[in-house]
Parts: sequence; structure tokens; C-alpha cells
Amino acid sequence: MDIHEYASHDAIGIRELIGSGEVTAGEVEAAARQALAAVNEQVNGLAMPVFSPALEHAEDGPLAGVPFLIKDHGPVAAGVPFFLGSRAIPGVVPRHDTELMARFRAAGLVTLGLTTVPELCLSFSTEPVKHGPTRNPWDLTRGAGGSSGGAAALVAAGAVPVAHASDGSGSTRIPASCCGLVGLKPSRGRITPGPDAGEAMLGMSYEFVLTRTVRDTAHLLDAVHGPGVGDKYTAPPPRRAYAAELGVDPGRLRVAVTASAWSGTAVDAEVAAATLQVGRVLEDLGHHVSEASPAVDWDAVTLSLVAEGVAITSNLLLAPRQPDPSRLEAVSRRFVELAKEFSALDLLVAFDAQNRVTRSVGAFLTEYDLLVTPTLGQLPAPHGTLRYDDPAHTVTSWLESLAAYGPFTTLFNVTGHPAISLPLGHSTGGLPIGVQIVAPYAREDLLLQIASHLEQAMPWKDRIPPLSLRRS
Repeated sequence: MDIHEYASHDAIGIRELIGSGEVTAGEVEAAARQALAAVNEQVNGLAMPVFSPALEHAEDGPLAGVPFLIKDHGPVAAGVPFFLGSRAIPGVVPRHDTELMARFRAAGLVTLGLTTVPELCLSFSTEPVKHGPTRNPWDLTRGAGGSSGGAAALVAAGAVPVAHASDGSGSTRIPASCCGLVGLKPSRGRITPGPDAGEAMLGMSYEFVLTRTVRDTAHLLDAVHGPGVGDKYTAPPPRRAYAAELGVDPGRLRVAVTASAWSGTAVDAEVAAATLQVGRVLEDLGHHVSEASPAVDWDAVTLSLVAEGVAITSNLLLAPRQPDPSRLEAVSRRFVELAKEFSALDLLVAFDAQNRVTRSVGAFLTEYDLLVTPTLGQLPAPHGTLRYDDPAHTVTSWLESLAAYGPFTTLFNVTGHPAISLPLGHSTGGLPIGVQIVAPYAREDLLLQIASHLEQAMPWKDRIPPLSLRRS
């Protein structure tokens, strides 16, 4: 199988080729290995050499034979070391899979490698000192976003059709926006965090995948959603398969659109224009569209993010082997210092802030069926814009820099609402612009319905990065 032919197919397309007998799973895997070798040197998206052999997987799953990558989010897969993008973590080897990883295997995904992340996954740009910057296939001088930057760069470049991602503050949706991909953050409780967590990062972290097409997102969600044994809470089950929602008429929806950041930071004019254009297209499709926005206490959102950062770094402090602080990057050290001082009372205050924000946005989404916003506040940033290892940063200044770049995603990590970034815009300089769509709690079905309609009305399949194996 030629690598350009391979890269031209999404996951469902590859599965259909294997199912029809046109190619074998072995031929697809060989093409994927060639594809990874062809592009990784330029995008720098792998955190370690490609696995040989691939991780064990079912040969009869719904996505059997589809090449796949997992994120250095850790722990993920039994026997695969994780580093969280840090020089201070020597490579911890999990003894068992997460429940999500077990479902990836059962679906038949062929896991070939581990993708890069910023240190501790605490940045919107994947530029760890350990690996150097992960580069954006649309413009190698710009970042691929974070924290799922390696996954996004390699999917966009055509090395794999789908890759594991996680989202603690926008870490799936932001790389999707930077790299022209589809990135869904599911509802809280939709995908189990088990068995090692009851609510990942105070309930603000969500795992799923990055794809190039809405149908891949729907089929992957069908393969992995649902509760795990002993989960603290779960989302209500869908009425039917998510793939069955593709193309379904959702009826006339009440849609709110805003391009104004709740943080008060400026939004790039092209990003704002792309968002408002999506509103006009939805109006043309028959929906009732208004410029409206929920009232958001941004200080409460920021406090929630502080607590999440403390939760992440507290895991280091609780580890049997303490990391060497001199090998941590500057902002990681600041969070470690804060974690040592953070009290139980501080944590309760943060939970109260989460509750206030969630109630406010939840009430807004009883008045509207969808909320449309930019995904990022800016175009994909040049390397070095977000300086995680800058010793001048405090926790406050770091979070302010994140809010200046990506002020739209964190809110929905706090509230637990499902949100998807779609590559619906394109700048005059040729860079992708993601637009975020948010639905009421547990309404991934509605997001997939409207996403599939927008994929037809504002198609992106023919927009291909300059660095892509999809170019023959």
C-alpha cells in the first residue's frame, strides 16, 4: 500500500479497505510505519521510537487494523513507559492498562507509538525541554498546540488517521484548532477514567481522540464510551449509536454565538470573523442564531485551573521516587511549590468556584441548544510564544499567558459540558482556525449532528497542510 494512498483515508476508510479485502491489516501497518518515519523527523511528534511490534489488539474489533498512537499522558498502556514530557521522570512503566486503553485494544486499533506533550501537560504549546518543539504541519515555524501536540501534528501530517488525546484545559481542542482537525472533549463521565482515578484532575481532565473527520470521531466514541466498574459518576447513555447521528436533522436549534473572551483578552480579528461566519451558516441552515454569551466568573475559572495544576503536581509529590526539581521546567517548579502550600480549605474553595461556574453555564444552556465560540483566541503561535521554562513566570503570570492565547476552552473543563473544535476557518496566511461548539450536558449526539452538517456546508477535506502525506 502506497503511503500517499494510505494517508488519503480516514480511519473508517481504512477499515473499509481492510474489510473488503483490498488491503491487509499488515499492509496498512507497514504503510503507517513508513509514514511515521517520513514525517516525524520534520514535525517531531514522537516521544520515543516506534513500537516494534505494535501493542496487542483485537483482530475482529470495529476498527481492527487502523493505525493509532497513544499520548505521553500516562499511565496509559501496560508495559509502555510514560514521561509526561519531563526530564525529571525517568520513565514509569504501568503494570496494567487504563480502561480506555483496554477499549482501544478491543476496538482493534493498532498502537504504534507514544506522542509528545509539554511537561506535565500544563501548556497550550508542545515545546518541552526534553524533546524540543513539536512543529505544525501547516507552518513548521509554529506550534501544534498542547498538550496533545504530538498527536495533532502526526494526524494532520497523515502519519495516522486517529490518535489518543486528553483535555485538561483545552488540550484536545487547542491542538485540533492549530492543526486543522476534529477534537471532541466529551461530557464529564462519558468515558471512564478508571481504574486508577475516580475523577481525573478534580474532574477537569477528559480523554478521547483527535481525528480528521466527524465520522471517525463518532465511530471512536461508539467504541470507547460508557462507565467502568466502580466509576464515581457516569454520563447518561446515548439513545442510539453516535454514528447513527451523522446527517440527522436536529430540528431548528437555538444557537448562541460569541467571539468575546470571558477573560477580557483580545481576540484575533480573523479568528473572530471565522466564528461569526459559522453563525451565519447555521442561520442559513435554518437555525435561530443570536449573539449571546453566558455570564462567566473568570476568577472562579482561574481558581479551578490553579487547583487542577496543583492536583497534577501533587502526583509528583506523592510518588515513591521524588523528581529532581532541578530537572523540572520553571513553571512546573512553581506549581510544585504551590502544591506544598495548598490546603484542604483552598481545595474546598476551588470546588465551590467550580460549582458556581457550572450552575451559571448550565442555566445558559437551558435557554440555548448550542454555544459557538472560537477555540483559540489567536492563530497558531510561533515557537517560543508560550515560554514554560521561563524562570520569570509565576503561576499567575503563566495562567495569564494561557488566557491570552486560549481563553475559550477551560470553561467547559470546569463545567463538564461536551465541546468540539471543528476546522471551519482558514486565515489569509493559510493557517487553520478552529471553531468550538458546546452543547448541554451529555448531548454529544447533538454535537455530532451539527458537526456533520457543518462538515458538508463548510467542508475542510480538501484543505491539506503543506507538510502532509496526503499530497502525492
